[in-house]
Amino acid sequence: MRAAVMRQGRIVADDIADPVPGPGQVLVKTLACGICGSDLHALKHGEQMARVSREIDAWAFVMDLSRDVVMGHEFCAEILDFGPNTERKLKRGDRVCSMPMVPVGDRIAGVGYSNEFPGGYGERMLLGEPWLLRVPDSLPPEAAALTEPLAVAEHAVAKAGLGNGEAPVVIGCGPVGLAVIAALKRRRIEPIVASDFSPIRRAQAAKIGAHAVVDPRSESPIERFAKEAGAKQAVLFECVGVPGMLAQLMKQAPRGGRILVVGVCLEEDRIQPLVPISKELNLQFVLAYSAEEFAATLHALADGEFDASAFLTGRVGVDGVAAAFETLAKPDQHVKILVEPWRSGGLA
Repeated sequence: MRAAVMRQGRIVADDIADPVPGPGQVLVKTLACGICGSDLHALKHGEQMARVSREIDAWAFVMDLSRDVVMGHEFCAEILDFGPNTERKLKRGDRVCSMPMVPVGDRIAGVGYSNEFPGGYGERMLLGEPWLLRVPDSLPPEAAALTEPLAVAEHAVAKAGLGNGEAPVVIGCGPVGLAVIAALKRRRIEPIVASDFSPIRRAQAAKIGAHAVVDPRSESPIERFAKEAGAKQAVLFECVGVPGMLAQLMKQAPRGGRILVVGVCLEEDRIQPLVPISKELNLQFVLAYSAEEFAATLHALADGEFDASAFLTGRVGVDGVAAAFETLAKPDQHVKILVEPWRSGGLA
């Protein structure tokens, strides 16, 4: 099959062996797969990601970077075939979404950060039958592929548990930040203040539901929050995931505030503990979602509770993935680029 492969620190398009489904596994054809910011980070800092994952036994991210990896964990796919010991409650031709997991004997392996299980940047994948969800007929594949990142945001906002006396400040309006804004809007939490350097991402944040959007070069998001939210306490959603951001937000956060870390930083970072101690800040980290949150997000998309068009700004085939990574490294051009392995040509 054709796939975009992470190989020796680069993305290359190549022909690789088709995956063969084992017990409890289902062979699927990739219809659409989003390029995640974590994939951009993994290309640069994959060794740190793999090393820390091994140290803490984070099975979903353990990979050998001396071997090929096909990334892609935000996908919609079509069932092609079933492996042995499958119940086959769905059928060939059904369109599905799934948490990026696959059963291997008595353990679970991740899809997309794995040497054995290629992700959605290739024409075919293996998925675990227990986690397959049929995509409603009304939902196009490109929208269904947003289930995973939106589920991340749904989980983050649920974990935050904002009270009546609190309101959000979203730092970073890339795909993760925009998804958080959408999840906050869905719960009618307001006002939402959002901050990003990129004009296109600020525009998308306003389109999705932010009540106030600021360029941090010219205006402090915390000062704008005070104007918009009055006496409410700020809950800062860190959706950037780069070194130094936590330390910066701790200095900017109001006394007694909360910081919820949604962005995934793969590098080591440093903070000065006296800053959050003196302000009595609350720092919380979140990851992924539950199976129930994933399923609920898919149905919310199908019911029109999220505007998929506000996220999607480009599409590429397998041969265009490397260029798409370079484009996404410049946040003034695109928000979310989809990989459609069947597509030919460059960025569209």
